[in-house]
Amino acid sequence: MKIIDAHAHVVQYIAGTGSQGELRACGGGKAVYATGQSIQMIPEEIGEYDAAPEAILKVMDSHEVEKAVLLQGNYFGFQNLYTYEAMQKYPDRFTGAATYDPFCVQADRIRTHLFEELNFRIIKYEVSNGSGLMSYHPTVDLDGEIMHQVYAHAAKHHLIFVIDIGRPGNNCWQIDALRNAILRYPEMNFVVCHLLAPQLGDGELLKRSLEKLALPNVWFDLAALCLNSSPEIYPYPTAMEYVKYGVDIVGADRLMWGSDIPSAMTRDTYRHFIDFVAENPKLGETDKRKIFYDNAKQLYFADTSGT
Repeated sequence: MKIIDAHAHVVQYIAGTGSQGELRACGGGKAVYATGQSIQMIPEEIGEYDAAPEAILKVMDSHEVEKAVLLQGNYFGFQNLYTYEAMQKYPDRFTGAATYDPFCVQADRIRTHLFEELNFRIIKYEVSNGSGLMSYHPTVDLDGEIMHQVYAHAAKHHLIFVIDIGRPGNNCWQIDALRNAILRYPEMNFVVCHLLAPQLGDGELLKRSLEKLALPNVWFDLAALCLNSSPEIYPYPTAMEYVKYGVDIVGADRLMWGSDIPSAMTRDTYRHFIDFVAENPKLGETDKRKIFYDNAKQLYFADTSGT
């Protein structure tokens, strides 16, 4: 089966910012917050301090994954230049997103550099209150002025807009506001990460939320979905059920498989991330083909050559 990883990361060095302040590498794939809490962020087989494109490709090649979409987030710190360099070095394997903080005084200049000079065609926003925009800024209205400046610029430049709104129950998880915002930009394609990151017991909430976001210009990736059903382990029966909800409500042609490599691999194997979808008895073979390959190829790689 052909596979595209629609949610991966390269990391030149860990330079994150989150609810516990700055996050810096301390060796062995670990990093430490300003509070003193340490966390395993990168599996040691990928890198002690980084996740180089070659290390990501090694994992992809060993699992016959053809391409990957390199996304961004505050968890590792913005990696715009490193992502750009990976895309330039391996154009047949990677495409990628850029990101920026809209509160920067020179946000306009940053946007010009990223999307007009470097020509990124994807923008990624994480707004979560753990390691996203709302972890170090007050609550941001996803249908408010600040975010509409971001949306409007992205729409003007024909970008794909990828957004991670965090987990249910937090101030960042704004389904109605996101829906309202998306409706204002019908010409722009949106991707919502982690199938909205439902936890155990969130099945009915997930159904209602997917129904609100079942719009013609919205896709969802499944990255790290299975890890949100902790303490369940592989084969992640609840996450399997949640994927079926996605197929039933938004359609198999709106879902894309992703791994969230490298951080997700500190908790389980890349193979298990593939197999919880590939071996899901609730999905048909056509559904799986779309989720693993066809949708991401059409959305992210339609204008590039390759197999």
